[in-house]
Amino acid sequence: MDDRDMFLLEFLRHEGRGDYGGASVCWHCHLDVPQFRCIDCFGAELYCKDCIVSLHAQNPVHRIQEWTNSCFTVVSLKDLGLRVQLGHFAGDSCLLPKRAFNDEFTLIDTNGIHNIGLDFCGCATAQTHTKQLLRAAWFQATTADPRTAATFRILEQYHLLSFESKASGYEFYRSIARLTDNTGLHPQKDRYEGFLRMVREWRHLKMLNVANTQSGECAVICPACPQPLKNLPDNWKDVTNDKRWLYTLFVAIDANFHLKRRIVSKDSTDPGLSRGWAYFVDETAYKAYILDHGDMLQEKSTCASHNAVNMADTKASHGLAATGVGTIDCARHNMKLPNGVGDLQKGERYRNMDYLFFSTLHGRCIETLNVSYDIACQWHKHLWERMATIPLNLHLDPLTKFIRFFVPKFHLPVHIFKCQTTYSFNFSKNVGRTDGEAPERGWSNINPVASSTKEMGPGSRRDTLDDHFGDWNWKKTVGLGATLLQKMDEAQEEKEAHRIAFEELDGALPPGASDPWRSEIEYWECNPNDSSVTNLFEPKVTSITQAAVRLKLAEMEARDLQQGIDISFHPDISPSVFIASGIDLEGEQYATIQRQQNSLQRKIDAWKRVQALYAPAVQLLHSDSSQPSLDPITPEDTKLYLPSTMTTKSLRCDTRLQATEWELRFAQAGDALEELRQSLRLRDHMYTFKRDWVHGQSANTRAQNALTRVIAKISAAAHKYRAAHGALSALAPSLQMTGWNRRYKELDKTDDVRGMSAPRKGVSEGRRQLSWIWVVEGVGDDQDEVIQDCLRVEWCKAQARSMQWAEEVELLSEEMRRVLQFLRWHAGWWYEKGHGCTLSSTAANEGLVAYACRQAQLRHNIADHFEMMWTAYLSTTALSTAMTL
Repeated sequence: MDDRDMFLLEFLRHEGRGDYGGASVCWHCHLDVPQFRCIDCFGAELYCKDCIVSLHAQNPVHRIQEWTNSCFTVVSLKDLGLRVQLGHFAGDSCLLPKRAFNDEFTLIDTNGIHNIGLDFCGCATAQTHTKQLLRAAWFQATTADPRTAATFRILEQYHLLSFESKASGYEFYRSIARLTDNTGLHPQKDRYEGFLRMVREWRHLKMLNVANTQSGECAVICPACPQPLKNLPDNWKDVTNDKRWLYTLFVAIDANFHLKRRIVSKDSTDPGLSRGWAYFVDETAYKAYILDHGDMLQEKSTCASHNAVNMADTKASHGLAATGVGTIDCARHNMKLPNGVGDLQKGERYRNMDYLFFSTLHGRCIETLNVSYDIACQWHKHLWERMATIPLNLHLDPLTKFIRFFVPKFHLPVHIFKCQTTYSFNFSKNVGRTDGEAPERGWSNINPVASSTKEMGPGSRRDTLDDHFGDWNWKKTVGLGATLLQKMDEAQEEKEAHRIAFEELDGALPPGASDPWRSEIEYWECNPNDSSVTNLFEPKVTSITQAAVRLKLAEMEARDLQQGIDISFHPDISPSVFIASGIDLEGEQYATIQRQQNSLQRKIDAWKRVQALYAPAVQLLHSDSSQPSLDPITPEDTKLYLPSTMTTKSLRCDTRLQATEWELRFAQAGDALEELRQSLRLRDHMYTFKRDWVHGQSANTRAQNALTRVIAKISAAAHKYRAAHGALSALAPSLQMTGWNRRYKELDKTDDVRGMSAPRKGVSEGRRQLSWIWVVEGVGDDQDEVIQDCLRVEWCKAQARSMQWAEEVELLSEEMRRVLQFLRWHAGWWYEKGHGCTLSSTAANEGLVAYACRQAQLRHNIADHFEMMWTAYLSTTALSTAMTL
């Protein structure tokens, strides 16, 4: 900082009187000596005592300093004689003023904690002390003889700060107290408890907004989810079956054990201010149900050993009134659902989650439901039997609803294999690209609150969490414009990419090969809850054994021996045999070892003698490379100068030799690809076999040795293909060959050489695409049952990915339409609220109408903003439907 000294000098000027050091009279009244200044007003002018008081009749919480001939000291406006009169216009006095209790009134504001000289109005028409304070925008700590209040602005400031930074009330209050006195020499009365009480009441009142609140009515509901009578077409129940899925409700269930609460206070001492009006269920009915069914045994998991199932009744709860919370969320848009949150007394017990599930679905008219839960494979088994124990008013009719159960994508790999296909979002129809992990994304926002809520009483904690969940939902709502737009941009791109990828794979198969698979997968999709229907995503053929892998390797090695060993050379050898022998030698150069070097060198020398007959010009290159050198050239590094190499060296070569090499290289590329695919399949099977069945050091060593040989085969096949591809690339211009590289593409070392089911690094199942080596024409000609089974599974997965990205585009379009229609509906709802009620006074009525109009206009503005963002993706029909509401 080059101007460091200048900044420091300016700071020091503020410690003194600055430009007003020589003033002898107050510039405002020109009567008295100026010795007071306000550090909250704009400017640093000095005033006399009478002027500083009169000028702050409307700013009674500004901080005043007095010049004492050597420095400034803090002095309060109350000490200077300022009296704040309520119940009258600012500056007016009351004929019958009533001082605050003991003339001690503390006001907490953004710039500190202030002692105020406060007078209430004592006129015959005066309002109560509570109303007088509220009309001054001061929120009192108690309604009986109030002695402490906080300004609306500091309550609003802390309200938003707690959402964004998760700062506790104690931290915020202490920071305000230090603004007032950062030394401890002038301690203030501790108003911390009063401040907490005001904050809690403020949160509650800001959530309510309207009276006569019903269950769940204060929750911010998701505008993108299907809400009958709010954002669905009038004929949504009459749509065709192929469109009915668009009106499905996606819910996600999860538990959070960070949000625990210690045994502090109790409901009778610290009751909640809301009674099931937002996200938490009504505590009285919920606890009564849990108490009545506390001895219900929970069956053990038949899937993997899920702690959420097996340890639900044994989770440590010593010293805890709640071990955490269970929640029901919107699975697509990551919002908490009304009446979908409740405390857990032990672990993630079914009885808790059942009650929350049925509570949040109470009163919803949706007919199709997709439920995501990390233990859905176990939880759903006896759900309808357990529903009989739930209060009747919360029951669902399973016969009139189509419900499917899923396991979130991130949690799915820890389940047994059958669950990984049966409960997978990736393989199911009519779910788009939903992943079911919405609750996990929300925990990072709410978990920092746990450090303060765990020490709260039951009611305070529920009210605080309700408020935070409401703010989370609101931020998600106003962010839907960017969120859905980003998802749509991605979905459009992925839809096209996966459509092409699937068509390439389908086109590489023999004609009609996929027809029976298509019929079977369609039948399975139409019967998702029928376990007797064959699941085509599950392999039908038993994985290859280690013995079979060794036999396969032996066969491949025998075939290698037959292809290049014991070749006899003759002066009259044909061109095709000459080129073929050169290609074979090129392959041997890559795989040679020390004991084979002499034999390889003899073969190369013999081949060069034949080469001299067909390509004499190469002798010049050989003579250049045979010059003495400190590092002798080994046989495997000897350059053979086949026609493709001569082309790159600008040497003339017989076109017939080039054509011959072209034909052989083209065949070599196909053979190398087949060897590569076969070796990759062997490697994948060996990985699976080794992981599942090989135990012990000896067995693992043998398996690793076999695996090393397979990996060497993969490397050799890839090298062979790259050599063939390089030769084809060199020969193509001179032979005027085009289009060949659409079939035989360049082989990337990292992205292309991978198994059929292996994704690129960092790519999920829903976004992965097969490497091009698996979609080359003829890949399905091998009738090996293992290969055909792998192709069937991969064809089904590729078809599912293509279908789901197309569904995602359609579903996002519908969600955009629903958001706009909901916001327009909600604006109309607010207008009706504002004009449909009559309050006790004209001012209250005007305030109600103004508040309702502001809320309605806000929704219209958000809808207009979203509509502008989504114009490229919104159909004319969707826009007209939203605008009519």
